[in-house]
Amino acid sequence: MRRLIFLVPLLVVVLLAVLFWRGLDPARNPASLNSALIGKSVPAFALAGLTPGAPGLTAADLKGQVTVLNFFASWCAPCRAEHPLLMELARDPNLRVVGITYKDEPAKSAAFLAELGDPFAAIGADETGRVGIDFGLTGVPETYVIDRDGIIRYRLAQPLDSARLEQEIRPLLADLAS
Repeated sequence: MRRLIFLVPLLVVVLLAVLFWRGLDPARNPASLNSALIGKSVPAFALAGLTPGAPGLTAADLKGQVTVLNFFASWCAPCRAEHPLLMELARDPNLRVVGITYKDEPAKSAAFLAELGDPFAAIGADETGRVGIDFGLTGVPETYVIDRDGIIRYRLAQPLDSARLEQEIRPLLADLAS
């Protein structure tokens, strides 16, 4: 009986360790899941601009040119870390980089961009998060590549990094531009 008292907690700890270890499997990472929108048109939306009088962003604005769409927020630390890569992408004349602020106060987003630079050709303010829901957003930052016809071709549900940019995104952008 005494052995059973010591064995049961030990078995529970081992079982929990196995479950936690299995949960760390990269294949189970929600960010690695493909979006149901890949290969489909961007959801219909129309957002106000970041500041009064500034042009907003609509689904129709995402047609006609290869576009990188980035959801971001001023309160998001990974958004700050990926920002230099967005600035770099914005220098590419073959694509358009646009942004959607997600559940952020427009004044704070404007201050964020004033501090770090503004890579976006257009910005929409999704203060309620409705557009993010329509895109299946899992959090910020999240980046989409959209072709000339307004079809979503790629989704990255984590911060941009140099390796992923060079190995996955730039080759896709080159294919879409040709």
